[in-house]
Amino acid sequence: MGPLVEYRDLALTIGDVPILRGVSFDVAAGEAVGLVGESGSGKSMTLRALARLLPDNASTTGEALFDGTDALALSRGRLRSHRRGLGMVFQDPRAAINPMHPVESFLVERARDTGSDLGAARTSAVTMLRRMGIHDPERRMAQYPFELSGGLLQRVMIASVLMERPRLLLADEPTTALDVTTQSDVLALAGDLRREAGTAMLLVTHDLDLAGAVCDRIVVMYGGQVLETASATDIASRPVHPYTRGLLASRPPLTRRLDTIPVVPGTPVSASATGPGCPFASRCPVAVERCATELPEERLIAGSRVRCHRAEEVVAGVLDAELPLREEEVR
Repeated sequence: MGPLVEYRDLALTIGDVPILRGVSFDVAAGEAVGLVGESGSGKSMTLRALARLLPDNASTTGEALFDGTDALALSRGRLRSHRRGLGMVFQDPRAAINPMHPVESFLVERARDTGSDLGAARTSAVTMLRRMGIHDPERRMAQYPFELSGGLLQRVMIASVLMERPRLLLADEPTTALDVTTQSDVLALAGDLRREAGTAMLLVTHDLDLAGAVCDRIVVMYGGQVLETASATDIASRPVHPYTRGLLASRPPLTRRLDTIPVVPGTPVSASATGPGCPFASRCPVAVERCATELPEERLIAGSRVRCHRAEEVVAGVLDAELPLREEEVR
């Protein structure tokens, strides 16, 4: 059996602006994969391409396949059935839930549209809200979105998606507006329910620690391209690409106070501003002339699929003095 999701050399342009440049990776059935990287790296558009939630002036090449079907090649008629296998959780639930109707209407909307048993749908909604850690779900069902906190409303949003038991959960920074404690609670509960149903997940996040805690593998993106793909364990313990190392080194430590917050030096570069070489070349502390002119081929090195001309040197430790140190290396 092949992967549930396959991105094959996906390129995306909106108007005349390149957004993605040859994105390739896959997601197995039941697997959780995190897309990480700075703003403008193309994470959200990669996610949206699979559901074909793209602007009218978008043009694409390559493929975004779900269960062997290319979403980008579907007719409008077939697109509806394609999306039924996907569950989308957006960053801001208040933008996705109609404020004019109570929570119950939002949760049983699908049953109303399909003519299914409304009573059974309501019972299912109450059960799912309770399993998502919402106390007194019957009362919450009667409330309007503006009466719920952001954390509660995001739980409602995730519950509505998981009620449908999709084969793939697409989560676009679903916890960005939540406090740290609520983030972990919401994703832990969603993860338990997801695993019970055998649902795969593609999670977009800026938070490497969060991705490492809930995902099996991590895809690191920059400038509209994938620079490194590896298991969450390998990314945390032995990252290969200098950009991945920079992201990990930028996490503030929990055990000591710093005078300045660590960052990756320089300004993030979008796909429209990248040259012919590695998109990270202008910010990379170990870049050589070749990095700016020649895009590295993706290779399997030390368990990571990575695009870097100097990957072998990174793994061998030859460049340690020039690369940023992660917190665990500082101690």
